[in-house]
Amino acid sequence: MKKNTVIWLYILSAYVIMQFGWWAYHLIDLASIIEPPEKQRKQIIMIIGEGLVFFLLLILGIWQIRRSFQKEILISNRQSNFLLSVTHELKTPIASSKLYLQTLLKRHSLDRDQQEKLLEKALEENRRLEVMIENILTATQIENQHFKLNITEHNLSNEIAEIAENWSKLRVPIKSSIEKDIVRKVDLSIIETALLNLLENAYKYGGTNPEIEVYLKKEGNNVIWGVKDQGSGIPPEHSKEIFEKFVRIGDEVTRKQKGTGLGLFIVKSLLVLHGDKIEYLSNTPKGSHFKITRSL
Repeated sequence: MKKNTVIWLYILSAYVIMQFGWWAYHLIDLASIIEPPEKQRKQIIMIIGEGLVFFLLLILGIWQIRRSFQKEILISNRQSNFLLSVTHELKTPIASSKLYLQTLLKRHSLDRDQQEKLLEKALEENRRLEVMIENILTATQIENQHFKLNITEHNLSNEIAEIAENWSKLRVPIKSSIEKDIVRKVDLSIIETALLNLLENAYKYGGTNPEIEVYLKKEGNNVIWGVKDQGSGIPPEHSKEIFEKFVRIGDEVTRKQKGTGLGLFIVKSLLVLHGDKIEYLSNTPKGSHFKITRSL
């Protein structure tokens, strides 16, 4: 939605309001001429009363239209940022993988260890590409309401510990505070997708040496789990919009961290579908804390 559309809305709104005032003035002036003195006061009160109702409805309508325009502009900007980031995210792993494979083909003198390192880097870029495409497909399934739940009983303590451990082998060591033998009926794919997205988020925004904690505990009838980091955290004014689609805090051109703005949207959408509640909290003394609550 173009910004000049909003400017035209303001111009037309101002014109309508001025015309409304002009018509009201003439109606009152006409009533004072053609009506007997005893009816003039009632006629003027009626014109003013009906005019105020019309004026309030007009202002409400203009405000709603303006709000819709602003929302469309915001969504358009977010989609533009998304396309820009996706283009970059697609090109980078493809270019990197191509470079690693070309190096393997051209440099026959590389020993086995060097070859394996290049292959591992190429596979890592491939995994990045795979995760991004999977996130886009998942977001599409959520939007189209095609995501189906598969609820079965699992030992959450073992499953979350294993997911976190496997992730930490590829990234950085993490702290685990997981109570043993917590068993619940869940869709394990949702738990895994949510946890991996939150871990990646903590890794990206956790600073130079990310300190990440995964926890799981029982509180009464509730099972509570989440991810904490010691990064810079999220400014309070943006904490309510981080779960919206395509939202990335900062400017897309100058932002250093990679991403598409779909991760937290997918996390919240899947958890809500799962019947869970997710909250963003400020960590102590600094950083982010994503807390998930599952009730019986």
